[in-house]
Amino acid sequence: MQTPTEVAPLTPKNPGLKRDIGLIGLIWTSEGSIIGSGWLFGALFAAQAAGTAALISWAIGAVAIIILAFVHAELGAMYPVAGGTARFPHYAFGSAAGASFGWFSWLQAVTVAPIEVMAALDYLSVHAPWVQSGKDHLTAGGYGLAVAFMAFFVVINFFGIRWLANTNSAATWWKVAIPVFTIIVLASTHFHGSNFGTGGFAPFGAEGVLSAVSTSGIIFALLGFEQADQLAGESRNPARDIPRAVIGSILIGVLIYVALQVVFIAALPHSAFAHGWANLAFSNKAGPFAGLATTVGLGWLATLLYIDAIVSPSGTGLIYTTATSRVSYGLSRNGYVPAAFERTTKRGVPWVGMLFAFIIGLIVFLPFPTWQKLVGFVTSASVLMYAGAPLAFGCLRKQDPDRPRPYRLPGGMFWAPVAFVVANLIIYWSGWDTLWRLGLAILLGYVLLGLSWGLKLNPKTIHMDWKSAQWLPVYLLGMGVLSWQGRYCSTGPASSAACGAQNHIPLWWDIVIIAGFSLAIYFWAFFVRLPDEETQEYIGSVEVVPVEGH
Repeated sequence: MQTPTEVAPLTPKNPGLKRDIGLIGLIWTSEGSIIGSGWLFGALFAAQAAGTAALISWAIGAVAIIILAFVHAELGAMYPVAGGTARFPHYAFGSAAGASFGWFSWLQAVTVAPIEVMAALDYLSVHAPWVQSGKDHLTAGGYGLAVAFMAFFVVINFFGIRWLANTNSAATWWKVAIPVFTIIVLASTHFHGSNFGTGGFAPFGAEGVLSAVSTSGIIFALLGFEQADQLAGESRNPARDIPRAVIGSILIGVLIYVALQVVFIAALPHSAFAHGWANLAFSNKAGPFAGLATTVGLGWLATLLYIDAIVSPSGTGLIYTTATSRVSYGLSRNGYVPAAFERTTKRGVPWVGMLFAFIIGLIVFLPFPTWQKLVGFVTSASVLMYAGAPLAFGCLRKQDPDRPRPYRLPGGMFWAPVAFVVANLIIYWSGWDTLWRLGLAILLGYVLLGLSWGLKLNPKTIHMDWKSAQWLPVYLLGMGVLSWQGRYCSTGPASSAACGAQNHIPLWWDIVIIAGFSLAIYFWAFFVRLPDEETQEYIGSVEVVPVEGH
C-alpha cells in the first residue's frame, strides 16, 4: 500500500509533516492525554462538589464526551489533516467561522501543558514546599521549575513524531497501569460500602451534580480523545486508525475514571467526613490519592503515586505541546496565521509553532495560578472548540456527500445537534467567572488574527464568508448572556459562591433554555452553510488525500 502525503513542501527547507504514526501510537496519544492530572485531582474535587452523587456527574460527563467523540471519529477519518478540530468548521462555514474555532482549538491546546505542570508541582510541593506559596501560587523557584518542565516538552518534540510516539507509548503504559493498580489495591484493602450513604446520596442536590461536571475536573479529565484527530496528518493509515483511536481511547478512559471515583469514596476513613463532603482534605497538603493512601496506612502506595504525579502530567503536557504546534500549522495552512507556522524541521516538526506555544504557555501560569482555576478555563475553551465539530458534521454530510466515510456514525443527523447541546451545557456549567475571562481571550484572538491578515503575514487569500458565519456572534454573545444571568460559578452554584452570575434563571429551566438556544443556532448555521462548491474548494485547498486500499 502506498503511504499518502498530506501536503507538498512549501520550500526545500520545509519538508512538511511525516506520516509515521500507527494505530497503537494514535490510541496511546489520545489515552495519554486523557490520563493526566485529572486522575490525581478529579475524584476529590468531584466528591467535594457532589458527594456520592459524583458518580452521576461522571456518568453525565462520560455520556457527553462519548457523544462528542463519535462525531469526531467520523470527521477525523474523512479528513486526515493536521489540526483537524481547527479545520472542520472551516470546510463547512468558511474563513470567519473557521478562524474562530481554530483560535478556540489553539487556545485550549496551549493551556493544557501549563495545567499539567501545575498539577505535578502541586504534588511535588508536599516534599518541596519552596515550589508554592501558602495560597498554592508558584514561587520564583517554582516558576523556574515550571519553565524547565515546559522546555523539556519542547526538546522531546524536536526529535520528531515517530520518536515522540514511541516515548509517549512507553509513558502511557505507565500512566494507565498506575491508576489501574491503585483501583485494585484500594478495592481489595479498604472498601467501605457504608461510605456511599454518608450525608445522603446527593448532599448538594442537582446543582452540585451538574456543577461538578465542568468545575471539578470531570470534563477536563476526559478531554484528549481528539489528539488522534490533531495528528491525523501524520497517521500512516488514518481511514482505519482514527475512528478506532478516538472511540477506543475514550472508552478506556471512562472505565478507569469511574472506577477511581468508586474506590476513592469507598476507601475514605470515617474521620474524613468530620466536616462534611465539601471539606474533604488530607494532612500535610497531600494530594488526594497519595493523601488517602497515607491516611489508610499504605505509605508505599503513596510513594508510587508521588512518582506518578510527575510522570502522568508530564506525559499529557508533552502530547499537548505536540498538538498545539499541529493546530497552529493547520491554521497557517488555512491562511489565518502567519505562514511561518508552517515551517518544519527535517524531522517534520513545526518548530515555529512549538516555540510560540512554549512562550504562551509560560504566560498562562500568571492569570490562573492554581490547578482548579486553570481547569475551569480550559474546560470552557475545550468545549467551545468541540462545539465546532457537531456544527460542521451535519453540514458536511450535505456538502460533501460522496466522500468515503471509513466510519459513519449511525443516526448522525440526530446526534450532531444533540452533541452541540451537550457542549453548550458544559460551557454554561463552567461558570460566569470562567466565561468572561474566556471572552477576553476570544477578543484577543480576533485582534491577533486581524493583525496577521492586515499585515499580510500569510500570502494565502482569505474570503471571510461572513454570510455563512452570521450566526457566530449571536452564539458567542448569547452564551455569555445566559451564563451571566445563570446560576453557576467556577467554584460551584451561584447560590453558594459569588462570581457575578445573577442567578436569575431557575434550575432545570436553564437547561431547557440552553437546549433551545443551541438548537436554534445549530439549524441557523446549517441553513446558511457554504454552498457545496465552495466547501469542495476549501477541502481541495488543503489537499486531503484518501487512503488507498480501503
